[in-house]
Amino acid sequence: MKAFLLPTLIAASLAAAPAASQEAARAWSLDTGGDFSAFLDCMEAQQRTIISAHRGGPTPGLPENSIEAMDALLHAAPAIMEVDVAQSRDGVLFLLHDDRLDRTTSGTGVAAEREWADLAELRLRDAAGWTTPYRIPTLEAALAWAKGRTALQIDFKRSTSYEDTIALIRAQDMADSVILIAYSLDAARRLHALAPDMLISLSMDDASALSEAAEAGIPTESIVAFTGTRLPRPDVYASLDEADVEVIFGTLGRGNSIDNRIADFGMDERYAELGEAGVDIIATDRPRAAAAALQEAGRLADETTCGVARR
Repeated sequence: MKAFLLPTLIAASLAAAPAASQEAARAWSLDTGGDFSAFLDCMEAQQRTIISAHRGGPTPGLPENSIEAMDALLHAAPAIMEVDVAQSRDGVLFLLHDDRLDRTTSGTGVAAEREWADLAELRLRDAAGWTTPYRIPTLEAALAWAKGRTALQIDFKRSTSYEDTIALIRAQDMADSVILIAYSLDAARRLHALAPDMLISLSMDDASALSEAAEAGIPTESIVAFTGTRLPRPDVYASLDEADVEVIFGTLGRGNSIDNRIADFGMDERYAELGEAGVDIIATDRPRAAAAALQEAGRLADETTCGVARR
């Protein structure tokens, strides 16, 4: 039996389950309407919280940073997708989180040192270590898949050229459906200079960081504030809301993450409480559970909300 047969069967069973009803067979889509900032404003005005699926929302048999995992998630819930973008030695942009290939693929070694032709032959592994039939997707393929379906949060790996990534986003006409992740003010300044029409996720401990961003030449309307992964701060969310800046909070992570604590104690309602406290986008490793909790609380987008649809 081939190594990837079991995850293939698991993935097939996951795909077959929603097919039991016509409703579940339809996939969600999020149309930003050509203005991502206005879309986020609309969602906030409707008191809806957006799920951002960390690494594309992997599940058993469907590996992280794969189009297959993202597509399966959109059949379960409306969500945007956070993906990691790396670059091969010959310049091809592709989705992969780790610097090395060993954990998530059938290959070994440093990904950025390999030609794309070699990387394209590898198979992706799921979280349990099973080798799946799925291959590493290029960023071009991911953008083409996402167009008209959802938005992507772009996490740049160390090997990745900002210029090449932004050029590809423009070539795919996806500038109004991405959030570029910056981990420093210098990175945000550089990204804004290259892509003034794209939103930037910038880490912010409090609203005073907006002044620093403005001094760096980054206008408020270009910023989505990432407010950490450990401690919810409703006071900070309120200050950012007054400045018309949307808030991302991460429940994701290994070990003692909020996701893991919520799962361990059976407190999925905490996701809805974060939305009620002022979090506009929840970045999570548990997108299905978070979506179910938001839906229960009336905070998940439906087909009447801001360009969200099901088809």
